[in-house]
Amino acid sequence: MQQTQQAANAWRVLFLLFLANLFNFFDRTIPAIIIEPIRLEWSLSDFQLGLIGTAFTIVYAIAGVPLGRMADNGARRKIMGWGLAVWSALTAVNGLAWNFWSFLLIRMGIGIGEASYAPAANSLIGDLFPAHKRSRAMGIFMLGLPLGLLLAFFTIGAMVAAFDSWRAPFFIAAVPGLVLAVFIFFIKEPKRGAAEQVQQHADIAPVQQPIRKVLAIRTFWWLIMAGLAFQFASYACSSFMVPMLQRYFLLSLQQAAMATGVIVGLTGLVGLTLGGWVADKVHQRWSQGRLLFATLSMLIAALCTGWALAAGRIDTAVFVGVFSIGWLFSYNFYTCVYTAIQDVVEPRLRATAMALFFAGLYLLGGGFGPVAVGLLSDFYAQAAMQAAGASEMTEAFKAVGLHNAMLLIPVALLLTMLALFMASRSFVADSLRMQQGLQRDSQQPSLA
Repeated sequence: MQQTQQAANAWRVLFLLFLANLFNFFDRTIPAIIIEPIRLEWSLSDFQLGLIGTAFTIVYAIAGVPLGRMADNGARRKIMGWGLAVWSALTAVNGLAWNFWSFLLIRMGIGIGEASYAPAANSLIGDLFPAHKRSRAMGIFMLGLPLGLLLAFFTIGAMVAAFDSWRAPFFIAAVPGLVLAVFIFFIKEPKRGAAEQVQQHADIAPVQQPIRKVLAIRTFWWLIMAGLAFQFASYACSSFMVPMLQRYFLLSLQQAAMATGVIVGLTGLVGLTLGGWVADKVHQRWSQGRLLFATLSMLIAALCTGWALAAGRIDTAVFVGVFSIGWLFSYNFYTCVYTAIQDVVEPRLRATAMALFFAGLYLLGGGFGPVAVGLLSDFYAQAAMQAAGASEMTEAFKAVGLHNAMLLIPVALLLTMLALFMASRSFVADSLRMQQGLQRDSQQPSLA
């Protein structure tokens, strides 16, 4: 069997991809932190707050599919570079929004820019690193998520306080992204399939009906279902954790942002580094080990986050600590699922597969999560007001409503667990089928 290969510039390119991913999540997180000042300034409901995240996510998902196909057929560095430049520039424009609808439309434009990045970057990592190192590489790449969140949650509150404006973070955040875009354009890409045990001819005939071929993989369908439920939980948490801590636990914006930074940011540093290492180890021992590890992780995540929310007005430190443990385990989704997709999808279709994967995640999961929690929050707030016999909505009722609505998060994590378990049952057969397909392609005569 031919030895797998790692590109000579793999770690240098991975570092650039990590940095771009960090700025991706930093820029994306700003609205979730300054959402309460916006709500009060423009007198918005929680449904409207959820709609901001949902509109961004839907555009992100739809734009990702054609951009993913472009990444499978064109220069990935150009797609990532232009995407980074566009979303960074529009982030600055976001600070100029004058009402709810202008803010919403600009966020949708940012969604198109950001949609260019993930499919191309994931495809590139698959060609830079062999299968037995991909979980660790993916873990480092995905460290951009918690570090971006951590940086955002620990600095944006201070920016708002320093400039006495929720607009300032948008202008500041645009600068590093525009600089990094220049470096992305100069990445030297490896050949597609360069890190596989069996390599394809570079000039082999294009795949016919690529989307249908990807969707024919049973494991891929279960991973989409898992991702849908997981992104529902993830986006609901990131969109509403700061305002929930402000309303229900009576923290200031800066305190709530830093507590959320611990919950969704600090935990990821441990979850992605240690989780990626464990995932690679169990994959070497058991073929479906990654997905079984992810299944167990989702169970722990659901139990911890569920207890923290169901406990009511406990000490804030206890809430943050227990919820953080759950969220730490939830990060194993990224190192296990993203690499599992690369193990069942051939190299020429990986960017397409990731685009379809993200479309399912974001359209039905991430897109629905914030607006569903927002709607349920408004409903529970009304119910609390009526139960108290009050005639006027107050911040106390809004606090109860949002807290109760966030119980959807552990429910979604349990559904993620079930879908991952089902994916583990078909993974071995689909992975073998992909390798056999590469073997057949490598034996075909070159078209040259």
